[in-house]
Amino acid sequence: MKAFVFPGQGAQFTGMGKDLYDNNETARNLFEKANEILGFRITDIMFNGTAEELKETKVTQPAVFLHSVISAIALGEEFNPEVVAGHSLGELSALTAAGALTFEDGLKLVSARAFAMQKACEMQSSTMAAIIALADEKVEEICAEITKNGNLVVAANYNCPGQIVISGTVEGVNLACEALKAAGAKRALPLSVGGAFHSPLMQPAKDELEAAIVATTFSTPRCSVYQNVDAKPHTNPEEIKSNLIAQLTSPVLWTASVQNMIADGVTEFTECGPGNVLQGLIKKIKG
Repeated sequence: MKAFVFPGQGAQFTGMGKDLYDNNETARNLFEKANEILGFRITDIMFNGTAEELKETKVTQPAVFLHSVISAIALGEEFNPEVVAGHSLGELSALTAAGALTFEDGLKLVSARAFAMQKACEMQSSTMAAIIALADEKVEEICAEITKNGNLVVAANYNCPGQIVISGTVEGVNLACEALKAAGAKRALPLSVGGAFHSPLMQPAKDELEAAIVATTFSTPRCSVYQNVDAKPHTNPEEIKSNLIAQLTSPVLWTASVQNMIADGVTEFTECGPGNVLQGLIKKIKG
């Protein structure tokens, strides 16, 4: 079985998508359509912008989405997934590429998601950190202890065995990093992010995005979509919507998603979008 996977925020780079724009008419038309939908020329920033410009809220998530979805569409008949999955933001790319969302609706939801998350970030000082080489259970236990003492921190991204990203208040994450290193983590790396994604601190963004998702028409995708919140395959549009709403405050179960895809018969993974971060994680999950 063949799976196509779609990366999340952080995969962006200057020049992303330019080869597609220059060499594929379908891709060029979709990029221009995106410029119209967004109301500014995101292509100018994607192709020629600085790293700082690419990190702007209105740019980052739509840019990764556009590169991912247009890469899939440009493959034509070679885009023949039997299942799809995406990491965080990448779930919207996967749903759009698989036909659950139209290109226009997918892009509008991504843009709404980016702005809702930015607003939530501005409401409280918060951050994330990557924890390397410590058992999941130990990370969860220490995070729960620190949260119980009044500084919220949770496991947010289960990326692969030995790599978890934690998310919470600045104080909570700092305390957790110290405690996790003391417990044997090889590294605890603060991430350059605007806030505590996939944590309860994203509740305001979840509330805002829920209204947009509920108002959007979802179709049955052409194949199963393994979703972040439960790592299971879904085709029912209402289930997909419900899981997508829950995603903003729930952890990304990427390790379990890949394990479940493999258990269900997936032998080939193709990454659609900028970079190859997911391929690296998948190799580590396969072991």
